Amino acid sequence: MTATLTPERPAAPEDDHGSGGLWESEATTSRVRVEGLDLTHKVILYLEEITVSFDGFKALNNLSLTIDAGELRCIIGPNGAGKTTMMDVITGKTRPDSGTAFFGQTLDLTRMTEPQIADAGIGRKFQKPTVFENHTVFENFELAMKADKRVRHSLFAELSGEELDHIASVLIQVRLDRYANRQAGLLSHGQKQWLEIGMLLMQKPQLLLLDEPVAGMTDEETERTAELFVSLAGKHSLVVVEHDMKFVEALGGKVTVLCDGSVLAEGSLASVQADPRVIEVYLGR
Repeated sequence: MTATLTPERPAAPEDDHGSGGLWESEATTSRVRVEGLDLTHKVILYLEEITVSFDGFKALNNLSLTIDAGELRCIIGPNGAGKTTMMDVITGKTRPDSGTAFFGQTLDLTRMTEPQIADAGIGRKFQKPTVFENHTVFENFELAMKADKRVRHSLFAELSGEELDHIASVLIQVRLDRYANRQAGLLSHGQKQWLEIGMLLMQKPQLLLLDEPVAGMTDEETERTAELFVSLAGKHSLVVVEHDMKFVEALGGKVTVLCDGSVLAEGSLASVQADPRVIEVYLGR
């Protein structure tokens, strides 16, 4: 199995870049855009020959990877494979020594700040949930919403009908509608994970980066999380870093195996699990 990727390089910006709306049908156009993001080739993320070194150690070594718009991709690999560094590059926390990283066709992530990348539509969830534990679930969603965060607005402005509808929709989506008025600190670990995912969804991201989202969950919570992610695919693009192979299997779709900072193998979970290289460096059997 080859791990070589040759993604088509992003095209130069076009004059009508910001004019796009929601998903457009292939029957009416060859271009796909989501709220202004240029997805001409239906690829939302391009990483090409990304290298990151720390004190001589190459955390990423000519990493090349593409994620399709609406795709649910799982990233697996041993500790130290470069998974976290890859997410750091995508979100602007770490600048690569070399290589290119594009969001859609025209947004060069290596030239953007972390806030700019978040505003462009990339949301990241870390392994440990970070929520406002002294606020209700509803209030957490309200605080996470893309809006004017000035103190006066936050304290005195009423939510519009559209904003209330959006909160209600996400509450149902992450199965917390019954707990809207519960203090976040009283939720179970799994419910806090769903709450943080919901808070990301409030910001209407186009690409979600999810780091070990089911760590510490019960079997039932893990199953529900898999159902949630599958339901989000298509409406959003998801990159899930995970060690739980049963969970990865439940998600389906393509799996990318990282090792020593580059792609070792790609394909279905069954195919990468059968790859002798993957067995040697990761699965251990």
